[in-house]
Amino acid sequence: MNFESQLLFFFSALGAFNGLFLSLYFAFLIKNRNRNTFFLAALLFVISIRVTKSVFLTFYSNISSSFIQVGLTACLLIGPFLYLYISSSLEERNSKKSNKWLLHVVPIIIVMVILGYYYPYLEYKYLWQRRYNGYLNWLIYVQWFVYIILTAIKIKFVFKKIFLKRKQIEDQDFWLVSILLGITFIFIAYLTSGYTSYIVGALSFSFTFYLLITIWIFKRKKQKSHYLSRPIKYANRKIEPSEVENISKKLGVLFEEKELHKNSDLKLPELAQLVDVKTHYLSQYFNDNINKSFATYLNEYRISSAIKMIESNNLLTIEAIGNECGFRSNSSFYSAFKKVKGLTPAQYKKSLK
Repeated sequence: MNFESQLLFFFSALGAFNGLFLSLYFAFLIKNRNRNTFFLAALLFVISIRVTKSVFLTFYSNISSSFIQVGLTACLLIGPFLYLYISSSLEERNSKKSNKWLLHVVPIIIVMVILGYYYPYLEYKYLWQRRYNGYLNWLIYVQWFVYIILTAIKIKFVFKKIFLKRKQIEDQDFWLVSILLGITFIFIAYLTSGYTSYIVGALSFSFTFYLLITIWIFKRKKQKSHYLSRPIKYANRKIEPSEVENISKKLGVLFEEKELHKNSDLKLPELAQLVDVKTHYLSQYFNDNINKSFATYLNEYRISSAIKMIESNNLLTIEAIGNECGFRSNSSFYSAFKKVKGLTPAQYKKSLK
């Protein structure tokens, strides 16, 4: 290997090896680890495996076919982990955690195992290569592209901010867009490598990797905020008084006029969509501006409606009233009612006589 090739190998492998190291750091060593940091670690890990395969295949063509196949199928997880990381970053940190993310990962891992067993790279090399009948190769890139589109849709409100310039771009939004654009750049580099060079995909990752690290370090020095996991406190990101008033009016219409609280399936992201703000922004309004959690705010409206029905309706049972006001179970209704009124619904009804 001549000096030029050694230099090319060094720069193309540098990002991959550091990406592997950083993925382990986010998964096991970083403080305040959560699901968000694990998704980022997984994203870095699978794309680093893919890039490592590219580097060694370019400079050491006699590497194991099993390693080549692992590197290729790792592409099937880049898109899902990109989508999961962005989605997790946008969720309310106090919301109930769901295991729906498994639907994006487990089936794909099963597909990876099946493809590796029935169509191993050593015997079906043509299916894995970029050619007209390389069906598995095209499947990988189509799936990757679909997840890029789904992720872009997920943060379309940020792009609206950028183009319409109506609101200031928040640092976390800037970071998420940078991640998406970086992964898209790597995707394009690999997709067009047949017209350039196969090593371009690996080099693009090194370039993107260090560019994102530079952006992150620069932003953290400029303003102390946390991009890799959800912010613990709202710190200096106070909502403008005019915006507070706007949110308050919209909530008043939804809860007082449309009685939205009677919807037992109402969740914070759904309410945020109706109010036309981001989920974490609405959560900040509840916690910072009215000093209540979303659950407390919701239950107060439900209890208020329940009190009116208890005082004016003799046809419905206590349990039916709770159900009518949006409570999913009798226990949650009784618990919330007693917390607000100091009495159970039955005791309160008796006190009216």
